[in-house]
Amino acid sequence: MSEKRPEVILYTDGACSGNPGPGGWGALLIHKGKEKELSGGERYTTNNRMEMRAVIEGLKALKKPCYVKIHSDSALIVNSFTKGWIENWQKKGWIKADKKSVENRDLWEEMLEAMSPHSVKWIKVKGHSNNKLNNRVDRLAVEASKQFQ
Repeated sequence: MSEKRPEVILYTDGACSGNPGPGGWGALLIHKGKEKELSGGERYTTNNRMEMRAVIEGLKALKKPCYVKIHSDSALIVNSFTKGWIENWQKKGWIKADKKSVENRDLWEEMLEAMSPHSVKWIKVKGHSNNKLNNRVDRLAVEASKQFQ
């Protein structure tokens, strides 16, 4: 009989002042009512890279394989996994349908590696709306970006 994986809710967001420019990311892990906030940033980056970094760091913080419900307001990230884009990019040598190279391949590969021990469900949330937890990770990301401005 297989062991039941712990269920974790992960909210993620990225922010950038200028694009590119100083950026930050925020992640919130929730398991059995316990919460853990994570954040960080970079001096010169893009919004997409910070969105991706938030997912990666949230997943890397997990100590064992989990069932993770990832909530993100990044349509690019959510669609890449829910619409099969990432599989197509990999099959085509990280080339998109428009024949251009996939941007941020390094982080896509790091994200796939961080996801590999886990079962992941992607949930798209509307950014800058009334979602309390998404607004919370947005604030974490913005605050983190300020240390690099």
